[in-house]
Amino acid sequence: MRGVVLGVVAGMVCLIGSPTMEARAQGQLLPGITVDAPKRAKRRVRVAVRRVTRTRTPVQAPTPLPAVPEQPRADVPLASASLLTAKQVLGRGAASLGDTLGTTPGVSATSFSPVASRPVIRGLGGFRVRTQENGIGSGDMANLGEDHAVTIDPLSAQNVEVIRGPGTLRFGSQATGGVVSASNNRIPTTIPKNGIAFEARGGLNSVSTGRDGAVQLDAGGSNVAIHADAYARQANDYRIPGGIQTNSSYRSDGHAVGGSYIFDRGFVGMSFQDTAMTYFIPGIDSARVKNHIDLRQQKWASRGEWRVGESGIDTVRYWLGYSDYKHNEINGVGAAALIGSRFKNQELESRVEVTQLPFATMLGELRGSGGVQWSRRNLSVAGATDPLLAPAQNANLAAFLFEELQVTRSLRTQAALRIEQTETDGTGARFPATFLPPPNQPTVFPVDRRFVPMSASAGLLYDLSHDIVARATLQHVERAPDPIELFYKGPHDTPRTFEIGDPTMTLEKANTVELGFKRARGDTRFELSIYHTRYQNFIFKNFTGVRCSESFASCGTPGATYDQIIYSQRDARFTGGEIQIEHDVARVWNGVFGVEAQYDIVHAIFLDGSFVPKIPPQRLGGGVYYRDASWTARVNLLHAFAQKNLGAFETPTPGYNLLNAEINHTTTLPNGDWPVTLTVGLKGENLLNDDIRFHQSYKKDEVLQPGRNVRLFASMKF
Repeated sequence: MRGVVLGVVAGMVCLIGSPTMEARAQGQLLPGITVDAPKRAKRRVRVAVRRVTRTRTPVQAPTPLPAVPEQPRADVPLASASLLTAKQVLGRGAASLGDTLGTTPGVSATSFSPVASRPVIRGLGGFRVRTQENGIGSGDMANLGEDHAVTIDPLSAQNVEVIRGPGTLRFGSQATGGVVSASNNRIPTTIPKNGIAFEARGGLNSVSTGRDGAVQLDAGGSNVAIHADAYARQANDYRIPGGIQTNSSYRSDGHAVGGSYIFDRGFVGMSFQDTAMTYFIPGIDSARVKNHIDLRQQKWASRGEWRVGESGIDTVRYWLGYSDYKHNEINGVGAAALIGSRFKNQELESRVEVTQLPFATMLGELRGSGGVQWSRRNLSVAGATDPLLAPAQNANLAAFLFEELQVTRSLRTQAALRIEQTETDGTGARFPATFLPPPNQPTVFPVDRRFVPMSASAGLLYDLSHDIVARATLQHVERAPDPIELFYKGPHDTPRTFEIGDPTMTLEKANTVELGFKRARGDTRFELSIYHTRYQNFIFKNFTGVRCSESFASCGTPGATYDQIIYSQRDARFTGGEIQIEHDVARVWNGVFGVEAQYDIVHAIFLDGSFVPKIPPQRLGGGVYYRDASWTARVNLLHAFAQKNLGAFETPTPGYNLLNAEINHTTTLPNGDWPVTLTVGLKGENLLNDDIRFHQSYKKDEVLQPGRNVRLFASMKF
């Protein structure tokens, strides 16, 4: 038996010639949906001190049907959350968080390249979507441009969660669109059973002859736990209907080590990880010059928890992370390579949270948490001629508070408050009002800006009959402009844009009302959310229609190929919603047969009635599934409608049909004290081989998404 295990491990590693990791897959009732602010376990009250002591909720044994226990997000109040398990992430096989989540209701992707694809949540991306790993920001420069990759590889995640709504205030006011949170075991929180746990996983795909793989090892004893993992992936140019999308290949790899000291009431640990990527950028001009990005990041992190359980304090937690990031944007390969821009970012972030013990009040039981968050960034972008971004610094200090009051058995009220102080120092530029020369150079001057964003939210959660939870929330969020939006002033090589910031920008303010309904158990499970947001001073990339080359003096001249973009502010309104539903139709064979459906829409306009640019179209999808204790099968068709609501200088995008199918089998092999769990699956993507263009992609008129693809994937763990 051990020979079989070693053979499987060796096969996984040989897929790519370099090892990697991944985490334990957990079953889930409704893929992509978790329970929203669930009921807590009953407390017993000591009348003398009016303090409530919690009793631990026992872990429920799995049901005989495929079904799967709920996975609530009790620590994110007022949130609408979608969760992908490690097994689902492996099956999707995407090289980026954006493409991994791109078919989730309410979530799309920029898809600048297979590796550089950021999530777009409810039509919002960039600085309004926070990507984080184990509670700490990704520390990269992905929000500075759609061509930049998020340095969190899906292969390294045990699960990936999308958090929308007021619950995002816990992580920062920049996350007005939402938070994409990946979790893994790089800082161990427990010692594995039998002292050791191992997992290997990987896959092959036909559309780009791509291969990926990961290995993960956890071990420990006494009070010490250690972790090590590595991953790698590579692919050639992918196929599209009728040909090849040139200049779309990539290679990436990474490794990490970590360790924790685990004591009776908590743990404290730290980790180190190293990530490297080289990926090419598809597009007409980019392919002609072999444009590509070389990226490197090193990250240190620490995390700890102390379960106090007395003096009014339940738990104290902290997170700390430091990232050293850099990438070069390069034209040509080998001896002909020429660096166009050098991006650098050094970032330090920390957060401390204190959770209070619940206690009784005249209105009901009150529980909550509060904390402080601090971060500092030093970033710069050096160009071949003038710098796109002269060295800039950004520091942020925030305090936040969340409270929940259990008014009646069915009614809960929740509230959140966040106050920040943001300091931004850099070099601003003043251009002529027409954004055309003369003069041939802007006037530059030092800038020192201070902002005090204040955000708050409040809401009601009501438990209806049939396990339905209704949610109504109000939210006011203020966001300080990012240094990029203030200080950019030159050519950005890879997306071929000439970008101009505005150092006089003011706070962006958003008022949102949202209604939601969720049912996460039973034969019919669903989540529905509808929202309306009014923005004051909404910051956006304003295409002027002017073309530039690599200097401002070239703007407006014939033959220029860079689109001029001005970071601008206007009042706007966003209205939209998403729904996901599953219904178990009947028991078939050893499991359940069912049907599923989803729909999402975003309608975004400025107050003059013109459309906000780069908004994804509405989508409608549905399918059938089967699941039992060992088998899962699913066929799903997602239709994206044509996008004809166009911002300035946008072109319409035709609709498309994305047909996917997947089947996988999981079995456990007895092996004494080391039972081995094997999963093998096959997935077909874009089986209709349709022409797919994403309206939110800046190169959608030049670049098609991958054509028909068949992916074989497998995992083994013990």
